[in-house]
Formats: sequence, C-alpha cells, structure tokens
Amino acid sequence: MTIPQDPGLCIDLHCHSTASDGALSPSALVARAAERGVTHLALTDHDTTAGQAEASAAAREHGIVLIPGIELSCLWKSRTIHIVGLDFDGQDERFLTALNQQNDNRWARARMIADRLDRLNVPDLLQRATEASGGDVPGRPHFANVLVQAGVVRNPAQAFKRHLGNGKPGDVKAYWPELPEVVRWINEAGGIAVLAHPRKYQLTATKLRELTADFRRAGGRGIEVSTSGQSSGDLGFLAELCHREKLLASQGSDFHFPGPPWCELGRIMKMPDGLEPVWHHFRTPVGNPAPV
Repeated sequence: MTIPQDPGLCIDLHCHSTASDGALSPSALVARAAERGVTHLALTDHDTTAGQAEASAAAREHGIVLIPGIELSCLWKSRTIHIVGLDFDGQDERFLTALNQQNDNRWARARMIADRLDRLNVPDLLQRATEASGGDVPGRPHFANVLVQAGVVRNPAQAFKRHLGNGKPGDVKAYWPELPEVVRWINEAGGIAVLAHPRKYQLTATKLRELTADFRRAGGRGIEVSTSGQSSGDLGFLAELCHREKLLASQGSDFHFPGPPWCELGRIMKMPDGLEPVWHHFRTPVGNPAPV
C-alpha cells in the first residue's frame, strides 16, 4: 500500500473532513487513519485549515504524524484545477489573508447556488446547507443532502443529476485565482505545491503535459502520482510526467467518506521505483532519502 522507498511507512497526503466536503470530523478521520495503519497524514480540506487544530490533537492521541495540508482551488486556462499545499507555515500572515479571500469566494458561490435553487421552495436552504457542513462554507454535496432531507429528490446522485451537476442551475463556477498565484501563496508560506489528482480533470495527454509544465514553471514542486480511482496506465503516465518535469512524487487517497473500498485512507497503489518522494523534502524529512 505504500511506495517502495520505505515500506515501513504508510503515508496519505490527501483527505477531507467535515471542515470542507468530507463526512468525518477531523478527529474521527484521524482515528480511522490510525486504524488502517497510516503513519503520516495530511488533512487537505478545500481552501481551509479549520480542521487542523482538532486533527493535530487527535494525531497526538493516536501516534500519527500530521503534516500541514490544504487543497486550494485555482484556474488554468479557465478550468478549475486543485493544488495541494503541504508542510507550510499555517501562521503565515500572507497565507492566512489569501485563505480569507478564498473563503469569501466560496461563500459568494454558496449564496449563488442557494439563489439559483430558490425555485425549489426549500425553506432556509442556505442555512440548512451550512448546518450540514458543520458551520463552514457549504458545497454542492451539502446542498444535495438538504434536497434529500426536504424530499425534493430521493438521493444525492439524483440531486446532482437534476439540480447540481454540470450544466444544471446549481452548477456555479467559483471565482478562483489563477494557478501561479495559488502556487505562490504556498511557496511564500514555506510549503510545497503539489498538482492534485491530474487524471481527474479529463484532459487529453497533450493538455495534461501542458498543465504540468505550466505548473512547474509557476514554481510547483510536486505531482500526485498515486491517488484513488486510477488505473495502472494512469500510474505509469503520471510517473512519466513526474520524471519529465523533474517533480517530486506525492500520493494520497483523496478520502471523503467511508464506504468505497477503492477510496480508503492509506489504500494507495504502489508508485514505480525511482521517483523522489515529496516527504523527503519536508522541513522535517520523513523516511530515509537515498544518498546523493
């Protein structure tokens, strides 16, 4: 389940809690990770570090090393792309100011989703979606849950199919900053910017190579080579991209909720040999880097 560089470690550098769009609280998420043998975990909630303090306390209790993490949204050629930030200084003032702006963007999007779904006549839709998110900014999954509770749809999948999915009224594009700006935020906070789940953007191989090159030129340092829902072909292609752009290799389950066996904490496909792990370059390196 871990890559060959150090088989004694189980490292998961991408997962989500109720601080964004995950189903488990930060403490419950850490406990689940510990049960599954994870030794090093990064909680990478969307555009927020609100769950870090709770996760850190739980990590100490369960003997897990918690790496500072976040997943930031940005734009590349008008497409929404996600950048994982790892091992940054969570008290950096410029970084916190940037996160506040991201938070404002997310609230503007949530209000617009609620406005567009007003025709469904669900009382207090935004308030209920906010409660479903634990008081944080609600995303489309939270709105879907409220629509289920209100009897508008039978299940979340139907909510997306009819009201929230691509091209539907609730499909509101957020006002994200451009990719180089987000990479700069992470770098200035002393962290490592990692291109998240590259195969999930449904880009052609040529476009994905272009994205990866632009990301590296912007100061990005890593790429997720192994994450959930990938084929062995994806793994090989991303390893080739990692080599080509001289990036650090990262991995993560992108866990959101219990259930799917293919998306579980610590359950990650082995990456090919010869890649340089991102965790060897943390401020406190993890594992045993190969001698130069």
